[in-house]
Amino acid sequence: MAQSDYTAAPLQPGQPTENLVTLTHLIYALHAFAVFTGVVGSATILGSFIASVPSIAAVIINYVKQSAVRDTWLESHFRWQIRTFWFAVLWVMVAVVMIMTIIGLPFGLLALGVTSLWVLYRVVRGWWALSQRESLPMD
Repeated sequence: MAQSDYTAAPLQPGQPTENLVTLTHLIYALHAFAVFTGVVGSATILGSFIASVPSIAAVIINYVKQSAVRDTWLESHFRWQIRTFWFAVLWVMVAVVMIMTIIGLPFGLLALGVTSLWVLYRVVRGWWALSQRESLPMD
């Protein structure tokens, strides 16, 4: 076989390696597993998403590999995943503060419900865009 049969085609600028694409799928799978266990288990979607080992591991991987995806279309997915996690944490804290007051109880419960649906949407939308090899809005 010729030497060229063993060499990979050079990556175009802004193109991630297939290993990084696979890793990003794994990160979405970890988040999706956390959401799924919240739906079918005794925990809530949000509780499982922000406090389970798979989801925390996913965010740690995001931070560790963030520099590897810089200037590629995967950068938007990493930003999307990190922001989803931290905004979910923020809204849970806001909801808990609201729930601690009698007047804010219904609003806090509503905030938890809406945030749960938002997390579900973000995981599904992000993973779908990744499967289409599309970037996400960088907001």
